[in-house]
Amino acid sequence: MPPNTGAWLTITARNRAIDRIRRDAKLAEKTKLLEAQETVEATMHEPELEETSFPDERLELIFTCCHPALALDAQVALTLRALGGLTTEEIARAFIVESDTMKRRLSRAKRKIKEAGIPFSVPPDHLLPGRLAAVLGVVYLIFNESYTSHPPRIDLASEAIRLGSALAELMPDEPEVQGLLALMLITDARRDARFENGELVLLPDQDRSRWNDDQIARGRELLDLALALRGRGSYVIQAAIAALHSDDPLDWTEIAALYAELARLTGSPVVEVNRAIAVAEADGPGAGLALLERLDLDGYQYFHSTRAELLRRLDRLDDAREAFERALELARAEPERRFLRGRIQEVGGTAS
Repeated sequence: MPPNTGAWLTITARNRAIDRIRRDAKLAEKTKLLEAQETVEATMHEPELEETSFPDERLELIFTCCHPALALDAQVALTLRALGGLTTEEIARAFIVESDTMKRRLSRAKRKIKEAGIPFSVPPDHLLPGRLAAVLGVVYLIFNESYTSHPPRIDLASEAIRLGSALAELMPDEPEVQGLLALMLITDARRDARFENGELVLLPDQDRSRWNDDQIARGRELLDLALALRGRGSYVIQAAIAALHSDDPLDWTEIAALYAELARLTGSPVVEVNRAIAVAEADGPGAGLALLERLDLDGYQYFHSTRAELLRRLDRLDDAREAFERALELARAEPERRFLRGRIQEVGGTAS
């Protein structure tokens, strides 16, 4: 028993009364918040509220995944893995890195998302341009994987073009969006002519009657629109190059000039390989080879096959054979492997 029972009862009763008052006040506060929340939710479900502006749910998810808190290449890689239907190995090839390297990059990106608590939500319209570069990269690499795989992944090509069309509907005034869609349409229009009886057919030897002329015409219209919107970005330039490749005869000088501008914009050594091909056609194989010799792309198949072809034209057959053999080591698609074996035999080697 407390020494002063009356005083103890008075203090205890007062404290209990204060606790009760505080609980009642807290309950009233929470009730008001709940009523406010219910009011907001009711407003959100009103029919006059405008729904999301995205014309395609998958495109909406891509914009959601391309969070600017991550590095651009991490945004693209993660989205390709989660939504693009590409394996880690395919993504690694697209970035020209080893598969283990790409796995580590993806793991670091996922860890950053978890540790930083990065929210994944649909961005409002005014934030879309800030995520556009990554979204364009995702769509382009989905298409590129469809184009370089064998047999060609028509499903991926169709998906990339569908996403590009939805993106053009969402952002009609963005020239790079129109440029990417034009690039995909013109490139895809030549798909049926790239292989004959299972064998690879190079562009100069393709049967142009098998090209989709309507698709090329639509791509040219979109390119004109992109140029009218003052587009000078990388996808607009690539679309212009693709359109020039549809001409007959080809203006290799103009193609080389556009590749030079594209290389300046992107700093990409892969673009430099393509530039070297155009320069070789315009100014001779020696000029093209000089550009290639400055590059460090030992893990890139088309660097070696391009270098081998230029060496072959220069009658440096032993060097050409070594380069063709290195390209063969890196080639995955069987039609390309057969083509390279044929080239090795032409320059006096024995294809394995």
